[in-house]
Amino acid sequence: MTFQLTRYSSEPIILPDPSSDWECYNVFNPSVVYHNGLFHMHYRAQGLDWISRIGYAVSADGVNWNRLRRPVLTPQEPYESRGVEDPRVTRIDDMFYMAYTAFGPYGGGQEIAGGSILPMLAQSRNLITWERLGPIVRGEDNKDHVLFPRKINGRYVAFHRRRPFVWIAYSSDLLTWHESDMARVFGPRQDNDWDNTSVGANGVPIETEYGWLVFYHAYDTQRVYRLGVLLLDKDDPTRVIHRPRAPILWPQEMWEVRGDVPNVVFSNANVRVGDTVYVYYGGADHVIGLATCAYTDVVEYARTG
Repeated sequence: MTFQLTRYSSEPIILPDPSSDWECYNVFNPSVVYHNGLFHMHYRAQGLDWISRIGYAVSADGVNWNRLRRPVLTPQEPYESRGVEDPRVTRIDDMFYMAYTAFGPYGGGQEIAGGSILPMLAQSRNLITWERLGPIVRGEDNKDHVLFPRKINGRYVAFHRRRPFVWIAYSSDLLTWHESDMARVFGPRQDNDWDNTSVGANGVPIETEYGWLVFYHAYDTQRVYRLGVLLLDKDDPTRVIHRPRAPILWPQEMWEVRGDVPNVVFSNANVRVGDTVYVYYGGADHVIGLATCAYTDVVEYARTG
């Protein structure tokens, strides 16, 4: 069985705003939730100072967006003074939780590119005002984290990345994440040509009757980023039920091949609305694109592809 996401357009759906001081260079790696009949996007942006901030936009159709003029999450703490990056927003009950990466010199994380990173969580009731909760782990190169949309066996569950693998973590309160409750889920496949070097989670896992539908990104030895999909057990999400061999999206358009970081499609959002899954992604760390698929088709591919 072959399967591929369908691009909404050969052009990006959101571009940098040249009139803005904070999002004039790059807008990319968006998170999207569908709530009260609207699409709500949080996206990473870089402007004149090259510090990442998180902006907010809203849409009735998932294609045409109205953006707030100022960011909704900006660096405040020393450990995020060089940027807040790559949001992934999950709704659980009446609260929204944002997983984001803090980049700065004082985070207690492993030294990365002259700073350190922390996989942070924040919460909000209105998608605009965010309260920081704290990190999932400290002292290591760890990011690409995202919360599952409900508790499993009475505990919150989150993906995170310990390069080059995707791991899972559990918590009773979202504040304490014990090492003893963490486990490796899946990693690179050395015998596969597109996900043989490193993998990471994309958006919020989608619960299906067959298990958790998981979209993920991976890169090869040439650092070309592609997207794939797999299915995890509903009660034990450390168990992979099926993982197709082929990618479902890869850089093809000029704005995916050339940009701030070339040859990248990177997604934090795979949103189901009815029988359509909307996959929003950053193209070459510069612009935002959209690809879609039928929910029933991608579930079947995850099961049998």
